[in-house]
Amino acid sequence: MAPDRSDVQSMVVALFTLIGSLDRATRHSAGATTLSLLQVVAGREVIRPSEIADLQHVHPSLVTRQVRELEDKGYVKVTADPTDGRSCLVALTPAGADEMSRLREVGLDQFAAFVADWPSEEVRTLTTLLEKLESSKTTDATRERRPGRRRWARQGT
Repeated sequence: MAPDRSDVQSMVVALFTLIGSLDRATRHSAGATTLSLLQVVAGREVIRPSEIADLQHVHPSLVTRQVRELEDKGYVKVTADPTDGRSCLVALTPAGADEMSRLREVGLDQFAAFVADWPSEEVRTLTTLLEKLESSKTTDATRERRPGRRRWARQGT
């Protein structure tokens, strides 16, 4: 039996409350910002700052400042882009890889503290349900993109 609208509304409120609090915590945590940028850089051998901005959905000027800070700390190496004199290429350094690992552990420790009083089975159940929700969302988005599909047709048409 499908959930009723009240159940769905309660789920949406809980999800958006959680997402909002995680977003606020991330924006106020230099470590979260650093980890996010290091993970993007680590995903490629080299990457342009404009690509980082696109992947993170932020303004390029913000990435430029963040990359400079990470370069000053020795976490990334910045070199001129030989194919585009107006740009540069960013690569992860060994120190950056170490910092990324350290920050991941800090994050895992924080989430472990959140669920420290939960039974392991509840953590696994939440994981399964979150993965199921993401899969359902992806499946629905795929259906939405099919040509000629009208999702919200008016009654009687």
